[in-house]
Amino acid sequence: MRVLLSTIWTNLQDSVSKQDIRGQIWDYMEAQNLADFPRPVHHRIPNFKGASRAAEHFPRLQAFKMARTVKVNPDAPQKNARFFVLNSKKTLLVPTPRLRTGLFNKITPPPGATKDILRKCATSQGVRNYSTPVGLDSRVLVDLVVVGSVAVSEKGWRIGKGEGYADLEYAMMVSMGAVSQGTPVVTVVHDCQVVDIPETLLEEHDLTVDYILTPTRVIATGCERPKPTGIVWSKISCEMMGRMPVLRSLRCREERAGKDVTLRDTRRPLPSLESGSVQGEDVPSCTVYVGNLPRDARVSELKRALSARGAAPSRLTWQGPQRRAFLHYREPAEAWQAISRLQGFCLGANTAKVALARQQGASGPAGGRAGEPHPDP
Repeated sequence: MRVLLSTIWTNLQDSVSKQDIRGQIWDYMEAQNLADFPRPVHHRIPNFKGASRAAEHFPRLQAFKMARTVKVNPDAPQKNARFFVLNSKKTLLVPTPRLRTGLFNKITPPPGATKDILRKCATSQGVRNYSTPVGLDSRVLVDLVVVGSVAVSEKGWRIGKGEGYADLEYAMMVSMGAVSQGTPVVTVVHDCQVVDIPETLLEEHDLTVDYILTPTRVIATGCERPKPTGIVWSKISCEMMGRMPVLRSLRCREERAGKDVTLRDTRRPLPSLESGSVQGEDVPSCTVYVGNLPRDARVSELKRALSARGAAPSRLTWQGPQRRAFLHYREPAEAWQAISRLQGFCLGANTAKVALARQQGASGPAGGRAGEPHPDP
């Protein structure tokens, strides 16, 4: 098998990139019909044939036997690993899809669940039906982490599908104190996904693995390279912050702790906007929408309330008749900080709607007029 797989790399030189390795793995698995649905495997964690058999090694690991709480990624090839966690009456945590609604959910099977029901709980549908969110203040401790991979080396170097979610999930868990350098990390892959990976491709935010499970082998990598020590904020964009509320909460925590939380984005200058109207302008990412204001609210009242929350903008566009305002900050990081501080913000008897503003075209939702800003969905 190893001799056969070596043909994958005959054309790869010292300048090989992570994407080169991903492409070679995906192409090989497609050509050899080594994956089940969904196909093609490109841009995915491959649902390889033999995934269930590879996961059968999982409960035999000493790290599994000792663990009480296990985090397993939601991809299809890890379905059997999730089942073994539930069947062993351990706590199963599964990350939320693309981290849009939080970090992870706890899977709670119904009382008296049979093995068949536990297997259903381990599916993607079961994860949705039997989960409860785990908050940042839960003080959860994760004893074992399972991630998916596109490629992994026997030394423990790992390459994902290129979106960075597994690396970010681990970094978030470090930031909230859920894992430490001693927390074992396992990946479950096909034998053809175990390849040589140049260490020069690894970056500080890349997660390494301690155990590799394949249909035919258990590999203890003995990896001594330090795992990520937290979120590298300089790698995080304002767009990512907008998609992941949990990331914004963690950033505020670390900022209060005095850490450098400077984001990747450079400062964007604000356009010149006339007070009372922002129609026809491109609303920048450092503008915050505040809606559902009381009909009789005054701009002075809103300014005082914003100052009390520590969210005073550099400039404010007031649209009282529409019961809304737009808060303009000097840079995106300030806007996200304001959004965090204005969660649950009330003016009078009204709970305000607070979100990043964006330009809304004429055919956009909510019947907005062309060029009118709306909260970013």
